[in-house]
Amino acid sequence: MTDSTATTRPRRATRKSGWKSLLRDVVVIFVVAVLVSFLIKTFVARSFYIPSGSMENTLQINDRIIVNELQPRVFPLQRGDVVVFKDPGGWLPAPAPDNSNALQKGVGAVLDFVGLGASDSDQHLVKRLIGLPGDKISCCNALGQMSVNGVPLKEPYVLLPAGVQQVSGKPFSVTVPAGKVWVMGDNRYNSADSRYHMDDPGGGFVPLDDVVGKAFVVSWPLSHWSWLSDYPETFAGVEDKKK
Repeated sequence: MTDSTATTRPRRATRKSGWKSLLRDVVVIFVVAVLVSFLIKTFVARSFYIPSGSMENTLQINDRIIVNELQPRVFPLQRGDVVVFKDPGGWLPAPAPDNSNALQKGVGAVLDFVGLGASDSDQHLVKRLIGLPGDKISCCNALGQMSVNGVPLKEPYVLLPAGVQQVSGKPFSVTVPAGKVWVMGDNRYNSADSRYHMDDPGGGFVPLDDVVGKAFVVSWPLSHWSWLSDYPETFAGVEDKKK
């Protein structure tokens, strides 16, 4: 007669060990995925949402964009890039009080940690980079165009009010200092950009150290999905100045 007890115990032990091994593998995979997401969000790419209409029609309110953080950390920025940057000081109002509950805050913190959340979007700005260090930028010529280093720009991305030809309602002429950039919204008559902070201590220039990265795609909603162009043809004739 076969001893059934002797034959069933090893099987039960094997099954129990199999579940432990599976659970351990799942935990390891989860932890690795979270760490990878965190590293990507910290050093490579992250998401932001658009809270205002200053970049219409390129970007719409509540669009989500993906930002390449390797620019300008590793690769240089180019004129025409759509960039996200921290408030250089006084560009944004004080953040509104956070009225979310503990659960909402916890979920938001986790999503931010892995790069899927964008709770700090209202503490950043998104504009188009017009001038690099050393560039001389002026507006407007007889055709209503802006010039960079003496070259008039044809800017197809600019949204103007009906009947308006000048790409800026505020005339200006500036030279971008070393380590700074000059930025403007595509919705030129509804964008408090570098032009409107010229009297600030920073002169309207954005330190390169404050630039989080270059936005390269609209990721949400799906109906707005598109690559973001830096319009190289617009700036093709602009020569670099000594920085």
